[in-house]
Amino acid sequence: MKFLFLGAGAIGTYLGGSLAAGGHEVGFVEQPAPAEEIARAGLTIDSAAGSATVRDVRLFLDAGEALEAADWDVIVFALKSFDTATALTQLMDTGRPLPAILSVQNGVDNEALIAARVGADAVIAGTVTTAIGKPGIGHVVEEKRRGIGIAKGHPLAAPVVAALNDARLGARLFGSAGSMKWSKLLTNLQGSATSAILDLPVGAIFSDPRLLAVETASLRECVAVMRALGHAPVDLPGTPVRALAWAVERLPQSVTRPIFTKLLGGSRGQKMPSLHIDLHGGRGFSEVGFLHGAVVRHGASVGVPTPVNAVLTSVLEGLTAGTEDLEAFRHHPEALLSRLP
Repeated sequence: MKFLFLGAGAIGTYLGGSLAAGGHEVGFVEQPAPAEEIARAGLTIDSAAGSATVRDVRLFLDAGEALEAADWDVIVFALKSFDTATALTQLMDTGRPLPAILSVQNGVDNEALIAARVGADAVIAGTVTTAIGKPGIGHVVEEKRRGIGIAKGHPLAAPVVAALNDARLGARLFGSAGSMKWSKLLTNLQGSATSAILDLPVGAIFSDPRLLAVETASLRECVAVMRALGHAPVDLPGTPVRALAWAVERLPQSVTRPIFTKLLGGSRGQKMPSLHIDLHGGRGFSEVGFLHGAVVRHGASVGVPTPVNAVLTSVLEGLTAGTEDLEAFRHHPEALLSRLP
C-alpha cells in the first residue's frame, strides 16, 4: 500500500518508518529543515528488537507536490488536534482528489471534522497505544509496545491493518469507532492536564491523595459521558480500559489509589505528558480543549455534568494564553484545588 504522512512527528515517524521497512511505499510532507535532515540520515526506529534505519521514503515540501507524485491509498493524520483544520485546508486547496484519510490522533472529534470536509466515507478512525519517544528529527524510540486500533466501516480498514501488521505493529480491527476513540481518550486524560498545570510528573500526582481524587473525578466524568453517548469502554491493544473504567466507576479511592499509583503513575514514571510539553515548551497551543474540553462539550450535549474537566480545561487554556499565572500553579496543588468544586 501507499501511505502519505503529513509531518514526521513521533507517531508519523514510527508508523511511516515501520511501514517502509515492511515493504510499503511511504511519503512525508514536511518542512524544509526536517526534510533535509531525514533525506540525509533516514528514519531510525529503536525498539526491543534493535535499531533500524530506513532511507526508502519519499519527501515532499507541500501537499500539492505529494498528491501529484503518486496515487496514495491513504493519507495519515498523526497531527496534534489543533493542526487538523489547517492540514485539511492545505489538502483541499490543492484541488486534487483525496484518498482515504486515516486519523490516529488523540481526541474524539478529529474524524468528524475531517468527515465534514471530505465526507464520512473517506475517513478511517485509528488509535495508537504504543508509547513512542522522539529524541530527535527522524529518530524515535519504541518505549512500550502495545499496538494500534483501526475501526471497521471503511473498505480499506482491513488492508490497513494487514499493512500495519506487515510492519509488526500489532494492529487489530474494532467494531465501533466511537467506543475505540473514547476509550483512548480515557487513557489520555490520566494526569495529563494536572501535570501541565502544576508542573509535576504524573507519578507525583497519583501519589497525592488530593490530586488522585481530582484525576478519579475527571475519569469518572469521561466514563459517564461516553456511556451517555452510547459508547462502551473497550480494551485497546495492551491497554485494559474496561478494568480502568470499572475501577473508576465502582471502587472507593482507598482501593483505587495503590492501583492507580502503580499502573498509571508508574507507567509514566518521570516522563511528562504531551500537554505538559506543549505548555512548558512555550508552543502557545494546547490540545486540552480536544481532550478534557471534549468531555465538557459532549457532556453538555447529553446533560452530564463535567465540572472537574471544565476547570482543568479553563485553567490550562488560561496558562497557555498567558491569562493565568504559571508560577501561581507551579508545584502548588492548593492553587488548582481552590478552583475545583
